[in-house]
Amino acid sequence: MSGPECCENPPNYLSGGGGGGGAGHVQQLGGFNCYLSGPVDSTQAVILVSDVFGYEAPKLRKLADKVAEAGFYVVVPDFLRGDPRIPNDEKPLEVWIIDHGPDQGFEDAKPVIEALKSKGVTKIGAAGFCWGAKVVVELAKYAYIQAAVLLHPSFVDVDDMHAVKVPISILGAEIDRRSPPELVKQFEMALNAKPEVDAFVKIFPGVTHGWAVRYNDEDELAVKSAEESHQDMLGWFEKHLK
Repeated sequence: MSGPECCENPPNYLSGGGGGGGAGHVQQLGGFNCYLSGPVDSTQAVILVSDVFGYEAPKLRKLADKVAEAGFYVVVPDFLRGDPRIPNDEKPLEVWIIDHGPDQGFEDAKPVIEALKSKGVTKIGAAGFCWGAKVVVELAKYAYIQAAVLLHPSFVDVDDMHAVKVPISILGAEIDRRSPPELVKQFEMALNAKPEVDAFVKIFPGVTHGWAVRYNDEDELAVKSAEESHQDMLGWFEKHLK
């Protein structure tokens, strides 16, 4: 179910000035510490669900700020409850994941969504990275959100696609053992059989699992592809939330 690829290219927490950095701030929402960015009076919100390295990852927070600049109220929750995967941890991922299942992340997302609605938010999109993609696809299956984006997903299968009820975009990597292009194409075929659900599927050539938020700044292709994936994600939310 899990594999080493989820833990490759861990984020450099120091690059964000420690503690994640960013233009937003950390505050409780729905009972969870969340990185919040963007206009608090916006009626459109976007939830970014992290990979196994958690909500403090600087590039994830940088992306949250970028989405916020488009007018969305952005929430990056700590669904790993202060216990993200530590780079080079001796504990096998298979052991760590027992206490950090995406199914729990799905349940944890519900009070955050309710808290957003209580603030006047009327439309919510969610994007999930690796581990977080499974959380988001579950939200999409039960229409807790109005639009979904999965980036280099893990733990997601074709049956999930059959059950999706809201517009969904899947952005995959060419070099990815967690969701290889063959599997992503199966996702696309399943979604094509559901004309009532708007879908967009794209495979980015030459990049590896995790590239959207764990790219190497010195890798020109990875940086360019990450920025392209960010624009695709933002465009999807602008199309379906505004």
